[in-house]
This record gives sequence, C-alpha cells and structure tokens, in this order.
Amino acid sequence: MSWRIDPVRSLEEIDVLVHVEHESFSNPWTRDMYVAEFGNPDVSFFYLARDAASGDVAGFCAFWRVLDELHINNLAVLPGQRRRGAASALLAHVLQEGVRLGAPRATLEVRRSNAAALRLYEKFGFSVAGVRRRYYTNPEEDAMVLWREGLGHCSP
Repeated sequence: MSWRIDPVRSLEEIDVLVHVEHESFSNPWTRDMYVAEFGNPDVSFFYLARDAASGDVAGFCAFWRVLDELHINNLAVLPGQRRRGAASALLAHVLQEGVRLGAPRATLEVRRSNAAALRLYEKFGFSVAGVRRRYYTNPEEDAMVLWREGLGHCSP
C-alpha cells in the first residue's frame, strides 16, 4: 500500500487525528490538548498518513522539536489499517523532518507490553535507554524510554 504523509493544517484535521487517538489508546489525549499544541507551531508538529489512492486517513504522528532533539509524543494507526506500512511511512517522514529541523536525535516512550511498536522503533534504530516506572495509566504500566542518535539516515 502507498501512503501520503501530510502536515495537519487545520482544526478540522485535528478532529480526524483525535479520532485515531481515541481508537488507538486506552488513555488518549483530548481534543483540547491537541488544539493547545496546534497553537504552538514552532515546537509542535502533526502529520497524517493517508492512503495515496483514496486519501483516507489511517494514522498520525505528533512530535515536539525541543532544541536539538525530536520528542515523538504519539504515533497511532487505526486498528483496521495496521500492518500495512502506515506507521513505518509516518516514522520515516517524521525522522526526516527532524533532520530538516536540525534535530540529530529523537526520543519517545512506549508501553513495555507494546511489542509491535518496540519492533517498529528497533527497526528504525531506536534503542532502550531507560524505564519510567508506572508512567502509563489505564492500565498502569512502565514506559520504555527509547533514543535514536544520528537521524541523518532515517530509513530502516
């Protein structure tokens, strides 16, 4: 499947992003949280993965650029669209954006039990740097803190 990765440009697209968020996470960010982030365009960035043929949204990635690092806040794909390459397309695009924005490194947290996400991030060169105990709620779970240095080469 072929994916088109587009920046979120409007509050209407935030609603689409929030739908994916709520379908994907047990403790999702709220619309108000995303709207507040959207109002800070020098730090907060959002991208949608769309089916290149139909234009239907399959997933999104939200990240912050803080000084010289990228912090990936959320990457999610609708349950019915998973395992078709949307997450890889999003992650590759976001890491390339990090390079463009001058960030040579990236970090994120992921649930310890999320084996599929851990495999994806490992494929993109992330490694475990630490654990945040009981970081997640609903259900309570540790977060694995992942880092990737050298974003100049972004594909797996």
